[in-house]
Amino acid sequence: MNRHDVTTQIETSGLIAVIRAESGPQALRIAEACRDGGAGAVEITFTVPGAHRIIEALAEAFSDEGILVGAGTILDPETARTAILAGADFIVSPCLNNDVVRLCHRYGLCCIPGAMSVREVVEALELGVDLIKAFPGEVLGPEFVKAIRGPLPNARLVPTGGVSLENVGAWIRAGAVAVGVGGSLTAGAGRGDYEAVTAATRSFADAVAAARA
Repeated sequence: MNRHDVTTQIETSGLIAVIRAESGPQALRIAEACRDGGAGAVEITFTVPGAHRIIEALAEAFSDEGILVGAGTILDPETARTAILAGADFIVSPCLNNDVVRLCHRYGLCCIPGAMSVREVVEALELGVDLIKAFPGEVLGPEFVKAIRGPLPNARLVPTGGVSLENVGAWIRAGAVAVGVGGSLTAGAGRGDYEAVTAATRSFADAVAAARA
């Protein structure tokens, strides 16, 4: 799947399930629960032990289901290449790293670097990125997205961090094209309740759709 198709699918879905876990098996179960809840994209962070193996397994398992598998917390091009070779559909970074962006584009992948200032957003646009991660969301708030979209309406922002069911509508109405949701979506996994993860995923997807309507 090319960059354009991946970007379009993320925007259409409106939700990236960000998965942090204590082990590979737990990450797999969370990803499956998010799939069952209707997530169109899951992001396996490289804080998960053996993250590249999880990505490889999910890329194969989800290949016929149309679910994107991304790699998160990518800090350098070497790690990005490992994720790409494992089958990642998109790469997410907490910050803007020019070398990571260039490597992703060299391989034709969607890269979503983090930004928390106007300058970083502009630099990301100049590098030709498809989506920009507004991070950390709990610090920036929906007002950041609205303010950026004024002078930079072509900035397609995906806030991550601090996105909850209570405020996801505000993020979307402020102009976010999608949201990245981690702890408030996957919390049930900590107590072994994967049905709660599925239910939370469905609730977030419904909330995004309602805000868009």
